[in-house]
Amino acid sequence: MNNRANFAAVKRIVVKIGSSLLTKGGKGLDKIAIADWVQQMAMLRKQGVDVILVSSGSVAEGVWRLGLKNRPTTLHELQAAAAVGQMGLVRVFDDTFQQHDLHASQILLTHDDLSNRQRYLNARSTLLTLLKFGVVPVINENDTVATEEIRFGDNDTLAALVANLVEADLLIILTDQPGLFTADPSVNADATLISHINVNDDRLESMAGDSRSGLGRGGMSTKVSAARLAARSGAATVVAAGATPDIIHAILRGEEFGTHFLPDIEPLLARKRWLAGQLQVKGQLVLDNGAIEMLKNNGKSLLAVGVKWATGQFERGELVSCLDLNGVEIARGLVNYGSEETQKIAGKSSLEFEKLLGYADDLELIHRDNLVLI
Repeated sequence: MNNRANFAAVKRIVVKIGSSLLTKGGKGLDKIAIADWVQQMAMLRKQGVDVILVSSGSVAEGVWRLGLKNRPTTLHELQAAAAVGQMGLVRVFDDTFQQHDLHASQILLTHDDLSNRQRYLNARSTLLTLLKFGVVPVINENDTVATEEIRFGDNDTLAALVANLVEADLLIILTDQPGLFTADPSVNADATLISHINVNDDRLESMAGDSRSGLGRGGMSTKVSAARLAARSGAATVVAAGATPDIIHAILRGEEFGTHFLPDIEPLLARKRWLAGQLQVKGQLVLDNGAIEMLKNNGKSLLAVGVKWATGQFERGELVSCLDLNGVEIARGLVNYGSEETQKIAGKSSLEFEKLLGYADDLELIHRDNLVLI
């Protein structure tokens, strides 16, 4: 019996491709394999599915280009290799997507970018705008300026954080392994591939191991952690062998490839829980009746014109509570302007933002994707 979901209806996916796959085990970029993955992603993009690619491989490609016999161990050498390798990655992906009349974009992120609330919103806005333009964002960790030890496995975590960031329906992690086994298949002949498992299953820690490829330190342990991170926003995760023909489409059809990590919470409920219960409220917005009507009955974003006044001290990206004229809380959301700016634009049309603030970033005070009714 197949208990796996059919992902044919997904609207947004994140695809992460590991270093060993991308570089033929450290022998330079595998352009034939990349062309195949890009073709699959291009078909999805043209069918209206948003696709974000998280690519490892900058250090591995740099090591190959520089003719180094082994992966460097010092930070500055790792950063130098990443800088050289990133050029090759960007060129190949850009050229290959162009063959399908699609634009790709390079986004370099660190985990720091996604933990800082303002930079989190900036990154989110940029990615969503690129998706609106039909562009395929190609994301890698900003290895050239990282101050911590560079680890290939970090991109599993980065992919999960990106899935949270853009509220993806599905995270696909393509690796050189078929998926998660009940035990290490290289030492245990009785090990079997796990088709599906809940992200909170207690058995996961004992079954996941570290990488043996020598190119990265991801292994299954970071992929399990990534699946759990992705599940925080309700996204499912599939870990599968990237060399399988038509693997991305096969996964979306619900075919038995890889390991499907089941989230324990629906996407909307996950985001509602996060906004409503896990963040500290920094301020209050008092709304007029018209704004409340638009939020409750029409699912619209909150515009500044519907705000009577604002209280509290808050920065862009922090959580504020939305109240009616009687002080009853009706919603919470991440605000796009700080408290000083909000007080200036309260009750005003977005057309007046530039005159009042000297600039105009977002038209909405709180975007509907970052707002939850209470």
